[in-house]
Amino acid sequence: MVVGVTLVNVVPGHERSVFEQLGEIPEIRELHHVFGEYDFLVIIEVDGLPLLSKTVDAIRDVNGVMTTHTIVGAELTDIND
Repeated sequence: MVVGVTLVNVVPGHERSVFEQLGEIPEIRELHHVFGEYDFLVIIEVDGLPLLSKTVDAIRDVNGVMTTHTIVGAELTDIND
């Protein structure tokens, strides 16, 4: 399982339509409208990096999305493993 956190900026005034379109992407597990530098915080859960990339591309294709910034989650393991 790969977890990605994508921060999204949208064209001012398009928040509602972007929210509705993002809600249709099945790989998105959580979608939060936030205040500050970004407009949305998106949690993505997929089976591998290729699908994460495809999902972020789908987010970028949403009408009204200006920019994205994605952080890929990593697992911490015991250094003795």
